[in-house]
Amino acid sequence: MKELTISSDAPGQRLFVLGNEAIARGAIEAGVQVAAAYPGTPSSEIVGTLSGVAKELDMYVEWSTNEKVAFEVALGASICGLRAMASMKHVGVNVAHDPLMTASHIGAKGGLVLVAADDPWAWSSQNEQDSRYIALQGYIPILEPSSVQEAKDMTADAFRLSEEFGQLFMLRSVTRISHGRGDIVLGEISRERRKGFFAKDPDRLAYVPRVARINKPLMLERFERIKRAADTLAYNQLHMARGAQLGIIACGLSYSYTLEALRWLGLEDKVSVLKIGTPHPLPEQLIMRLLKSVKEILVVEELDPFVELHVKAIVGGHNISVKVHGKDLVSRTGELSTRKVTEAIARLTECKLPVDFAELDKLEQEVAPLLPLRPPALCAGCSHRASFRAITAAAQRVARGYGEDVEPIYPGDIGCYTLALNPPQHAVDTCICMGGSFGLANGMAHVVEAPIVAHLGDSTFFHSGIPPLINAVYNKANITMVVLDNSATAMTGFQPHPGTGHTATGDEAVSLKAEDVARACGVKFVEVVDPLDLKVATETIEKAIRFQGPAVVVSRGPCATIELREKRQAGEEVVPCYIDQDKCNPGCDACIQLLGCPAIIKEGDKTVIDALLCTGCGLCAQVCPYKAIIQE
Repeated sequence: MKELTISSDAPGQRLFVLGNEAIARGAIEAGVQVAAAYPGTPSSEIVGTLSGVAKELDMYVEWSTNEKVAFEVALGASICGLRAMASMKHVGVNVAHDPLMTASHIGAKGGLVLVAADDPWAWSSQNEQDSRYIALQGYIPILEPSSVQEAKDMTADAFRLSEEFGQLFMLRSVTRISHGRGDIVLGEISRERRKGFFAKDPDRLAYVPRVARINKPLMLERFERIKRAADTLAYNQLHMARGAQLGIIACGLSYSYTLEALRWLGLEDKVSVLKIGTPHPLPEQLIMRLLKSVKEILVVEELDPFVELHVKAIVGGHNISVKVHGKDLVSRTGELSTRKVTEAIARLTECKLPVDFAELDKLEQEVAPLLPLRPPALCAGCSHRASFRAITAAAQRVARGYGEDVEPIYPGDIGCYTLALNPPQHAVDTCICMGGSFGLANGMAHVVEAPIVAHLGDSTFFHSGIPPLINAVYNKANITMVVLDNSATAMTGFQPHPGTGHTATGDEAVSLKAEDVARACGVKFVEVVDPLDLKVATETIEKAIRFQGPAVVVSRGPCATIELREKRQAGEEVVPCYIDQDKCNPGCDACIQLLGCPAIIKEGDKTVIDALLCTGCGLCAQVCPYKAIIQE
């Protein structure tokens, strides 16, 4: 039997997949022809999956320069009649916010779907964010899956619904859906391949004030039709329990937690449950049926009280006598869990908890101190570690000329290099958003007297680093901007970008260079360094800091993980460094204190290098004052 894959046309067969792969499969079954994204955890695997089968299935898939462009690519394809999808993490939706608001007014010709992957507890993000509020602002209907299977089914349906109602739809995922795994039952793959056609229609597409005034009422009418249909969609399900005093409204993944909690408490047949698959617009008739049948309601949803507030508005608007609970019992921050939902239900029903959670917490507090701390760190051999050593050494030299109390300022950015916030680098003073390092540096330059060295990665540079670079030139900001170029979008899975020389589907492309862009933008001081040549890199960055005006240094070194993988695939030997114990001063620890490389460890009083971790980059040999580190 032929092995099943994400592109297999095998209806009824089961496949064990990642949630994001399920979303990709749903788009495949719907016949998506255009998919665009900028990588961002927890959304990256959607387009990563589609890019691997794009040529086989005759679809166009791209990694765009940022989320705004990705959505515009999808919108452009939809305008031309093709089914199209843009996917991004929650903070990426902020970047795409501007075209999103107008896209909802335009409506959809070809099915248009935005996948927004929220990240409760900010596992890999600078903040938590509830994308449902952006959908509320833009009159964008939302589908929110409760399982991996539903993620696939909802994605496929989203394209159909988008075309049926002529409106952009959002699929809202969360980390535990996107990065959860489960079986899916495969559906039939649509083989329809439309030919794109652009019909000139400035009254719908050219948004000047006159057009906006005409089209908003049309958008509102579309949304009202969707609102009326919400009560009949299969993803909204009301299960009434005879004689129930408590009703639970559970949204998305929270529905799965709710079912487990009720089963755990033995209340499956004693509590009425409304499963919400469309948090916007809500199925108001189903909600009113539930509200009128019970004395208390518990709204279970992750992050903000989005559904809760709307339910309370329905209660008030129809003068229904029912008490609504939500964030008074269920956390507003972080992820929910079966435990958290169980505790909330137990408080309302006065049921005995099935587990003594207090005892578990006590045990955790006793055991936790026994476990070794394992903070995330830059990889062994990471070129960024060398870059930060050069940046901080150069900046501290220059700072001495400013006076005793002046410290260099290091505006940081979003990427694996954000780990330089930790010791021993201490090279990230701010981390706000993509491109924010260069932007904040612009503001600081005009109000403080100190060396300002901002940094960001190569993918981030193309995403959002160019406008603040231009701003620095135009407004004469005296800042140093370092592009940490490891030729990969490393933190999210090594996706290509405009500087790597190939596209999402592996085709050869123009390789843009940050230094060429900087020169074209009018930067007078532009240099490229190899960060592993520490002496030259430090001297060059020092010159950049002393330069009067904006300066750019591109610190280019390959991603250690990619380089190591390529060497192993080519059969090349990786020669690690080692420490000559006869030369090493046991009390020195300069290599550890200056670099923090995970390959350098202490064994009793000795400092040694773990040959299995060492990549042989030689950076430690350059900082050792006793020349005790050697590479054979």
